[in-house]
Amino acid sequence: MLGVLFQPFVGYLIPVILVVLLLIVLARGYVKAPPDRAFIISGLKKEPKILIGRAGIKIPFFERMDKLYLGQMTVDIKTEQSVPTTDFINVNVDAVAKVRIDPSIDGIRLASKNFLNKNSDQITQDLKDSLQGNMREIIGTLTLKSINTDRDSFSDQVMEKASKDMKKLGIEVVSCNIQNVTDENGLIKDLGADNTAKIKKDASIARAQAERDVAIAQAEANKASNDARVLAETEIAEKNNELAIKKAELQQVSDTKKAMADAAYKIQEQEQQKVIQTATVNAQIAKAEREAELRKQEVLVTQQALEAEINKKADADRYAVEQAAAAALAKRKRDAEAKRYEAEQDALAKKAQAEAGKYSMEQEAAGIQARGTAEAEAIRAKGMAEAEAMEKKAEAYQKYNRAAVAEMLIDVLPDIAGKIAEPLSQIDKITIIGGGDASGVGDVAGNVPAIMTRIFESMKETVGIDLAEIVKADTYDAKVTRNVNISGLQNTEEKEV
Repeated sequence: MLGVLFQPFVGYLIPVILVVLLLIVLARGYVKAPPDRAFIISGLKKEPKILIGRAGIKIPFFERMDKLYLGQMTVDIKTEQSVPTTDFINVNVDAVAKVRIDPSIDGIRLASKNFLNKNSDQITQDLKDSLQGNMREIIGTLTLKSINTDRDSFSDQVMEKASKDMKKLGIEVVSCNIQNVTDENGLIKDLGADNTAKIKKDASIARAQAERDVAIAQAEANKASNDARVLAETEIAEKNNELAIKKAELQQVSDTKKAMADAAYKIQEQEQQKVIQTATVNAQIAKAEREAELRKQEVLVTQQALEAEINKKADADRYAVEQAAAAALAKRKRDAEAKRYEAEQDALAKKAQAEAGKYSMEQEAAGIQARGTAEAEAIRAKGMAEAEAMEKKAEAYQKYNRAAVAEMLIDVLPDIAGKIAEPLSQIDKITIIGGGDASGVGDVAGNVPAIMTRIFESMKETVGIDLAEIVKADTYDAKVTRNVNISGLQNTEEKEV
């Protein structure tokens, strides 16, 4: 009975178990290769399956998986012993080569036969002997000078030679760089010293020649510049002297015409002052003449000193100094003549100015008198206007009734109260001595109403207006008992009711 019941379940259970076992096998056989490694699956097929950067299935118990490193590797190539060149000089060379597994299918298959399941260090160690042998062969075909002067060609030859041998192993040579080259007898250093000395010699000769050319060019440029400067300064001095003389002539004409126009009608009244001015002018002229003579002597002394110094200098500087001295001498002579002329003209101008001064002072006195008369008339007119305004204001005040006056006084009451309370607002702190009550504070606060009451009483006695009554005009007592009319501001107590 039980066998009959379990028979259907057994029929379903067997396929399920088989599927589960298949899934387990597939899960254990699932592999995923990284980009820098090749997974080589072999066993069932004649040609192994290669996985690079992708996933695949390895059937357990029937297939195996091996790994091959595909990354770039650095091989340090050194000649362990000295290697003779074609010129029989023993050298030691230190180089570095960059290699990798050939990424092609054929390269991977060749490399898998030699480097399967080896890491990068093991692979580079296997390749070092071959690369060193290749470099030794190339060194034997070159001279010491070509190895040092053309290292790119040397490394290219080593790379080309090594690539042929490495290709048979499935290896690709990416680059080869020569790091250092030495020899046992120090010949490389001697060659460098010889070249250094030659280069220094050539550089010294070139520098000396360049300095000589620069000195020659500089001397010629200085000479041309000095000649041009002397010529330009001479022309500038001449033009400046001509300009000064022209200005003096124009100023003379202008001053003379102005003085003659201003003083023509006053000449007869200035005869006495003319004598005084003439004497003053003569003294100034004599002084100017003496100063001019002194300047001439200074110019002569300066010229002699310059000539003595010029004779001591070289012929190349003599012409420039002579020209400068001549220009300076000419300038000083012209300056002396111009100053003398200016002194004479200044004396004439002062004479004419003095004659015109008297007339100017007379005109100024007349102006002052006229201004005083005008100011007196203006003061009189202003006084009359102010008197008339006061009279008008008095007439207007006479037309005001008591109500208007009271209204004006009421308008100023707030200002009066504010001025009275203003000193209290400046009090920061009050200290009351004596008594435990607050009567002192009340006294201070009651000052304002008390003063206002006194002001009302004083106003009532002086002008006859009772402001307290006017302010209380709107109360019941004022309207009924005392009959105060606020609109007219008239106190009915003045009338008999």
